[in-house]
Amino acid sequence: MPRQDDLPAVICLMGPTATGKTDLALDLHARSSSRLDIISVDSAMVYRGMDIGTAKPDPAVRARVPHALVDIRDPAEAYSAADFARDARALIADSRAAGRIPLLVGGTMLYYRALLQGFSSLPAADPAFRAALEAEAAQKGWPALHDRLGAVDPVIAERLHPNDAQRIQRALEVYQLTGRPLGEQQIGPATEPLPGPVVRIGIAPERRDWLHDRIARRFAAMMDGGLVEEVAALLARGDLHRDLPAMRAVGYRQVWDWLEGNLPEDDVIYRGVVATRQFARRQLTWLRRETGIRWVSADDAAVQNTLRAQLADVID
Repeated sequence: MPRQDDLPAVICLMGPTATGKTDLALDLHARSSSRLDIISVDSAMVYRGMDIGTAKPDPAVRARVPHALVDIRDPAEAYSAADFARDARALIADSRAAGRIPLLVGGTMLYYRALLQGFSSLPAADPAFRAALEAEAAQKGWPALHDRLGAVDPVIAERLHPNDAQRIQRALEVYQLTGRPLGEQQIGPATEPLPGPVVRIGIAPERRDWLHDRIARRFAAMMDGGLVEEVAALLARGDLHRDLPAMRAVGYRQVWDWLEGNLPEDDVIYRGVVATRQFARRQLTWLRRETGIRWVSADDAAVQNTLRAQLADVID
């Protein structure tokens, strides 16, 4: 059994949406003589049939450079942070055993936390309690349940958007079933932290307007590139609904609401861009709380060179 210090480092390319992480990862892969194994850290890219709205690398790119943990679930299925941590740990172990370097790329910060810090063993879902919460939310709205969560679990409530139905529901459920806040239970993980060295790279812009412009242009390109048709195909399946984790992904929710007649056509792009900006802000807030980050400016014209310099001690 190798000592932890002898294990190859795991590289984490972390950052908000639309900052070019995928392109940077592909550049690193090409310049490292393909010694890197790319592992996606994205809670939407795991779903098959959700390609355009997730900015998923196209099949030709993935045929040339494999991306693990992409297209591994049907949109009707759940995929948790604990699922990701288990899957990613197995892939990292395989990569290290082959003498290669795992490169984790994505912006789902909860996934990183579960993988790197460990996660608690939490109770299984309680369908009856969830149904009661959903009925209450239908009457009062999820912000009201977010307020209730703030009274019993302020640590988790502070991290969640007032309309993040899935996570508000789960946090209230855990409190109901265990009598302890989810925030407290995550402080002492039941699994060990990921062994071996980890290099965290934070990809973030210096200028907010740069990111806002990127988000607006990318969402418009998604709409032009077939996002509406992609969501329509998902809606036509008949077994999916708007409250599934997959359908809560930014962009998909807004187009879904429009197709169901709950959102004016003129508002789709505006709402999608606003939702993506809010998502990026939450990602940045979480990332800035991390320690040991090596920062790289996404809006720097020399970002590729800067990133390679930051990783010279790991890759070269």
